[in-house]
Amino acid sequence: MNQTSIFLVIIMTALSNTAASAALNKLPLCPNSPNCVSSQAQTNDKEHYIEPFKIISTSEDVWSALKETLKSEARTIINKEADDTLQAEVTSLIFRFVDDLHIILDKDAKLIHIRSASRTGYSDLGVNRKRVETLRLKLQQLGLIE
Repeated sequence: MNQTSIFLVIIMTALSNTAASAALNKLPLCPNSPNCVSSQAQTNDKEHYIEPFKIISTSEDVWSALKETLKSEARTIINKEADDTLQAEVTSLIFRFVDDLHIILDKDAKLIHIRSASRTGYSDLGVNRKRVETLRLKLQQLGLIE
């Protein structure tokens, strides 16, 4: 095999690994610090685990309402969006800390998996958990999730 062929094999392998991990619909893991919540954390991890959103309407209606709700939130910017994944940044008012939101729509399981995490610091004083629960409440009030 010549160098060009080896290079092409390496690129193809990397691309297939990226596509495979995206197809797994996995949220990034939470760090050991208490400034992150995730619906894909272990259920016995009380510090990080938060219930996923259980869809009781159509997936399309919930996904649309979720995006509109995020767009209406102050200092929240959706920076990546696909049919079943979404990433947003939320900037705090005073200190301008940035938190990351990762959201995955699982149509088959009728769930929305969500992760909210601070980029910096150790403790978030419960801000990320409160953010997810506030979003949950808004979607519940619309009759879209349990």
